Amino acid sequence: MLRGLLLGVVTLAAADPALAAGDIDTCRNSTAEPAARLAACESVIADEKITGTSRAAALWYRGDSLVKKRDYDGAIAAFTASHEIAPQNISVINARGIAYSYKGDDERALADYDLCLQLRPTYGSAYNNRGLIFMRRGELQRALDEFNLAVKYIFNDQSRYLHHYNRGRLQGLMKRYDASLADFAEAQKVNPDGPQVPAYRCITYTGMGRFDDAIADCNAALAKSPNNVYGLTSRGNAYLGKGNLDAALNDYDQVLKINPNYVRAYVGRGQLFEKRRNLAAARADYRSAANAVQARREDIDTTLARAIAKERLEALLGTVAPTPAGKASPSTPQTAGPRKVALIVGNGAYRNVAPLANPPRDAKLIASTFRELGFATVTLVPDLTRDKFFATLHEFGMEAEKADWAVVYYAGHGMEIGGVNYLIPVDARLKADSDAETQAVALEQVIASVAGARKLRLVMLDACRDNPFEKTMQRTIALKLVNRGFSNIEPEAGFMVVYAAKHGETALDGDSLNSPFATVLARVIKEPKIEVRKLFDIVRDDVWKATNRTQQPFTYGSLPGREDFYFVAGK
Repeated sequence: MLRGLLLGVVTLAAADPALAAGDIDTCRNSTAEPAARLAACESVIADEKITGTSRAAALWYRGDSLVKKRDYDGAIAAFTASHEIAPQNISVINARGIAYSYKGDDERALADYDLCLQLRPTYGSAYNNRGLIFMRRGELQRALDEFNLAVKYIFNDQSRYLHHYNRGRLQGLMKRYDASLADFAEAQKVNPDGPQVPAYRCITYTGMGRFDDAIADCNAALAKSPNNVYGLTSRGNAYLGKGNLDAALNDYDQVLKINPNYVRAYVGRGQLFEKRRNLAAARADYRSAANAVQARREDIDTTLARAIAKERLEALLGTVAPTPAGKASPSTPQTAGPRKVALIVGNGAYRNVAPLANPPRDAKLIASTFRELGFATVTLVPDLTRDKFFATLHEFGMEAEKADWAVVYYAGHGMEIGGVNYLIPVDARLKADSDAETQAVALEQVIASVAGARKLRLVMLDACRDNPFEKTMQRTIALKLVNRGFSNIEPEAGFMVVYAAKHGETALDGDSLNSPFATVLARVIKEPKIEVRKLFDIVRDDVWKATNRTQQPFTYGSLPGREDFYFVAGK
C-alpha cells in the first residue's frame, strides 16, 4: 500500500564554513546518497559548535530517516529536538505528527497538525494528514471537510497530486463516484504515470459496477508492481464482482501466498466461497481475517474488510452442520461426553538454523496422550513449512467447528518481533526482522483455528526458545526484537493460551527425550478429576520444580466460567 502522507521540506541554512562545511553541504543536499547524507547530518549533530537552523535541519533528517526504519520513538525525539531549536518550522511539526500517527498515537498527531495550522492556516499538508486520520477512523464527512481544505490550499504539484487522489479515495468510499473520478483525473494531470491513481480508481470502478474498467486500472498498477498485495486483492474483488470466480480465486490465492496474514484477501476469498456455497471454507477465511494481527495504524480498507469478516462470520454461525453420530476415527475411540479434536505440531527439521531434536518427539508424546484420552480426531503434523502450516490451520479450523473442544499443541521455534508473537515454520529464513510478517505464522492465526469450537478453545505453546536468527537477522523496522520467548497476550474471553515458559523467558529442551513441559503435561493431563484451570496450575508447579525453578509455565485468557472442563472425568 502506498504511503498517503506528505512530508514538508526543510532547508538547511549555511553555517560557519570553518565548521564541518563538507558535512553541512552533504546534509543539506537532498539528492545525496541517503546513507552518506545521514552520516553527514549525524556529524553536524555531534558537533556542538553547530547550532541554529543547520542543527535543527540535521535533526529533522535524522527523524525522517528513523521514520523510514519504523523507529517512531526515535523519530519523535529527533523532531522534538529540532522543534525546540526552530519552533516556528511547521515542516518539523508536521513530520512529528506523521511519526505519532504511524506509532498509533492519533491524538498527539492531531495536536501537531493543529499547531501547524495555528502557525499557518493555509498549510494544506496538515489538512491532508488530519483527513487521513479521520478517514482511517471511519469519520468520512470530517475527512472530506479536511481534504476539501487541503485541495483549497494546494501549494505545489506534489501536493496537488496527493491531495486530489486522497480525496478521490474518500469520495469513492462515500459512493460519490463522479466526484471521485474527477479527483483522480485532476491528480493524473499532474502525474499521468503515478501508480496511486489506477490502484485506487480500481476500487471506485468496482463500486460503480464498471468491472472491466476496474480490472484495466488494477492491471495498470500491477504492471509497475506485479506482487503488490493491495492491487492483486483489488483486482480479485473486481473479478469477483464481475462473476469471474476462478480469476478472483487465483488473485486471492496469490496474495495469501505472498502474505498469509493479509486481511483483505481472506475477506474476498470468504465472499467467493459464500457464492460457491462452501460455507465452512468461508467461515474459516472470515475467522482468519477477523483474528489477524491488528496494526496500531490500520488503513481504512483493512478496517472495512475486517468489519465485513466479523459481520459475515456472525451471520454464518448458524449454518454449521451438526456432527453426525459415529463419525469418530475408527483408530481413535470416542468417549462419551464432549467431542474433542486436537492439532499437534512438532517443528524440528529447520532448514536455515540448527535443527531441534525434541519438538517432533514432544509432538508424538502429546498426540499419543490425546488419543489415549479419547479425542475424536488427533492430527499430528511434523515439520511444517509456511504454506503447509497455514493450510493445516485452515483445515483444522473447519474441523474445530464440528467439535466442543479444540486444542492446539505446538513445539518448535517461536519468538516475538515488534510486539507480535510468531511461530516459525521450518523453511523460514528471516534474514530481516520484517520478514516475519510474510514468512512466519502469527499466534493470532493459531487462536483463530480453535475459535469455532463450541466450548473449550485451548492453545499450548512449547515454543519459548532462544531466537536462533538473532545474530544474523537484519533489524530493519527498529521495533522490539527479543532474543528469547514470547510477549504476554490478552486473548478475548473464551480462549486459554498456555506458554511453556512465562513471557520473556526461555523454555528448556531438557536432558531427556522430551521437554520438561511436554513430560509433565503428558503425565498430569491423564490424572482424573482435575479441572483444566487447576490442571495447568499443577503443570506450572511441577515444571517449576523439575527445572530447579528456571522455567515457569504461564496461562493467559479465561474459559467460560459456568462450566468445568476435564480431560479425564471422575468415576
